[in-house]
Amino acid sequence: MGFFTTLGLYWEMAKQSWPPKPQFSPNHIPDLTGRVVIVTGGNTGIGKETIKALLEHNAKVYMASRSKDKADVAIQELKEETGKEAIFLQLDLGNLAAIKKAADEFLSKERELHVLFNNAGVMLPPLDWLTDDGYDMQFGTNVLGHWYFTELLMPALLAGKESSPDGHARVITTSSSAAYMYTVNWELFRDGPARKKMSSQELYAHSKFLNVVVAREVAKRYGDKGIISLSCNPGNLKTDLQRHIPTFARRIMHSMLYPAHMGALTQLWGGLMPEPAQHNGEFLIPWARFGKCRAEAYDDATGERLWNYLQEQVKGK
Repeated sequence: MGFFTTLGLYWEMAKQSWPPKPQFSPNHIPDLTGRVVIVTGGNTGIGKETIKALLEHNAKVYMASRSKDKADVAIQELKEETGKEAIFLQLDLGNLAAIKKAADEFLSKERELHVLFNNAGVMLPPLDWLTDDGYDMQFGTNVLGHWYFTELLMPALLAGKESSPDGHARVITTSSSAAYMYTVNWELFRDGPARKKMSSQELYAHSKFLNVVVAREVAKRYGDKGIISLSCNPGNLKTDLQRHIPTFARRIMHSMLYPAHMGALTQLWGGLMPEPAQHNGEFLIPWARFGKCRAEAYDDATGERLWNYLQEQVKGK
């Protein structure tokens, strides 16, 4: 990559680190009575803030989380704040069988799904962490897990578009500004010599870039069927996502980060408001604006190859 291209990517990240004052707030969200929504990783951080706004506007919300104990605490806290109660859905994105079980559980209860917020994520875990199925933890959770969950829920999303006010169901995938820092390396999905040479930071950026690629592919493949798929950089935020960063470094970082409720703005805008529905497959940036990821994210050949790889991983599951 040339010097000026690299400089341009850093400049784009810097601009998004200090975005202008938001023009959108949760007060703009319409009444969501009758809408069914899933938020993955909703027991903490921007997922929890997203659920809070959804409950305040009368949506029926499933909090899809791995830990029931943590989810129960969050559900009770949100009930005290909003007077509404989210529904727990057990979901471990690092285990393909568990993802299938979670989707089956949801589909046994609901025929329609109007918005899926693929919000959960793993950031900078120890390098030797792998998913239960042997994938790099960040790729397996952030990319493969969410893709599989979305595919399994597609019948409900396609049904949900019929009762949505705008005739669409939506999938909003939380990426990161880190998506600008890496492209695809096909040798990093599972453990091996190439992966062992990478840092956890590089593997995180790799997964976040792939989130953008997958979101665009969902838009391409299902857009004519009424599915809106968008990815977003939620902003630089103080959340539990930084729990694997050393304490001192985390304190320094948090002094420069925004509160979690700001991070919910962009994905709420993408998932619920009219304007983003006209920009299927695009990348949203803080706070609730349209942006562009790095050019490689829009390469059709990369998207096709990645989609085919993901499909291969779940054959026979």
